[in-house]
Amino acid sequence: MEYYQQHKLIGDPMSQTDLSRELYQSLWNAADILRGQMEANEYKSYLLGLIFYKYLSDNILQAVCDNLDETFESFQQAQLLYEENFADADVREDLIEVLNDELGYVIEPSLTFTKLVQFIHEGTFQLESLAQSFRDIEQANEKFENLFEDIDLYAKKLGNTPQKQNKTISEVMKQLNDLNVSGHAGDILGDAYEYLIGQFASDSGKKAGEFYTPQAVSHLMTQIVFAGREHQKGMSVYDPTMGSGSLLLNAKRYSKEASTISYYGQELITSTFNLARMNMMLHGVAIENYHLSNHDTLDEDWPTTEPTDFDGVLMNPPYSLKWSADSGFLQDPRFSSYGVLAPKSKADFAFLLHGFYHLKHNGVMAIVLPHGVLFRGAAEQKIRQHLLEEGAIDTVIGLPANIFYNTSIPTTIIILKKNRTNKDVFFIDASKEFEKGKNQNNMTEDHIAKILETYQKRENVEKFAHLASFEEIVENDYNLNIPRYVDTFEEEPVVPLVDLADQLAEIDKEIGQVEARLAHMRSQLVGTTPEAQAELTAYLEKLKEI
Repeated sequence: MEYYQQHKLIGDPMSQTDLSRELYQSLWNAADILRGQMEANEYKSYLLGLIFYKYLSDNILQAVCDNLDETFESFQQAQLLYEENFADADVREDLIEVLNDELGYVIEPSLTFTKLVQFIHEGTFQLESLAQSFRDIEQANEKFENLFEDIDLYAKKLGNTPQKQNKTISEVMKQLNDLNVSGHAGDILGDAYEYLIGQFASDSGKKAGEFYTPQAVSHLMTQIVFAGREHQKGMSVYDPTMGSGSLLLNAKRYSKEASTISYYGQELITSTFNLARMNMMLHGVAIENYHLSNHDTLDEDWPTTEPTDFDGVLMNPPYSLKWSADSGFLQDPRFSSYGVLAPKSKADFAFLLHGFYHLKHNGVMAIVLPHGVLFRGAAEQKIRQHLLEEGAIDTVIGLPANIFYNTSIPTTIIILKKNRTNKDVFFIDASKEFEKGKNQNNMTEDHIAKILETYQKRENVEKFAHLASFEEIVENDYNLNIPRYVDTFEEEPVVPLVDLADQLAEIDKEIGQVEARLAHMRSQLVGTTPEAQAELTAYLEKLKEI
């Protein structure tokens, strides 16, 4: 069941760029209403939830008009058509059946976003009507279960009284009602959703970083996973720490058979899990094509029933997270063959091994981790050695510092494969591939293209990339720290002694000029009282002695 359908709304054509700009601005204006009352990591639930509700509501009105073979100039007109036909008992029954079949849910005419905004303008809107609509959607399909649970419509942070709570939500809904989504393809609206998630992450720093991977990193990882398989039908992708689902959803961008992709993802934090579900639907992913779980990835292996392995694994797990590392995990098939477990203080390799376990024999895995996994000793070294000895580690890419919202540390993308016939490792030092941003550094499309081209050629590039033999890696005691393999050292140019003497003379001259200006300024100083003058005179005499 595809959630998005092309609208038949009639109006003046606009460019996709104009529509996107209008969309982004409207979304941000709606955020402004809540921004002064709560932190970004709190208001995201309200705003994103209401955006999603409008999306579902608009889809209902569109589907009604499609099935009645009617065009409409506004959603208000579509609303009237819906009300008229819903009032007809004979038509209503068939209409409900068709809507449930096509969309998987029904919103009654009195509870659509358009109708509730009408009530707001008339001064008759009640929060309970919105709450009822949320409940109806959640009960329509198991994929919608508890979808709006993070939206507390009666929370004090919306206002101290029911009237103020009502007013806050009303203002947000009025702002969102102006959104023109009718001219967008499904992914444009989904991309706007991603844009907002990114803005939230930027605005609230570490608190929001948990659910967002910067698009540049997502694009790079996804293209690597899909390289040479863009036309493959029935691809399956898996992200066991999916956050908002941005890594998974990039598969649509780089596959020529996007409608056949199966998405599998797991997320521990319930609110973030709900974001991922909404995000899937906003990107037009059919209900039957995504399978998401709300559990602890390390404590509860998932999936454990077919399919359990995937064509692509994409991961950006929380860095250096503490985990139980209970001895019982040594019998867990995900970890048992390595003889040791990732340390309790750092679950990085536990996440990596989980993802690798669920990778098909001919699959490709890309995971983002801190650089420490490349060189730390003890148990981590043993795991790293085991992976290297079986040829599992294909490529190591060093990313620039400060490109993630939740950390300023540099990170690395590790590419793993199961079907390799050799044990060499390709190193790419992309730490300088960025442009400076206000809060975060950014990787442009040119930077990504350069890394991808280098990855595909798998050839040495001076000061950028090196193909290390297994023997070379053994000599380095299985240490994968990138500077050991890619020398980026730039020698300082040697300055002739004559030039150096000239520079020193110029500096001495500048110092003399500054000291003369300071002496002049001190000579202008006058004490405002006899005591102050006496103190100033003593100070100036003291300076002469220095």
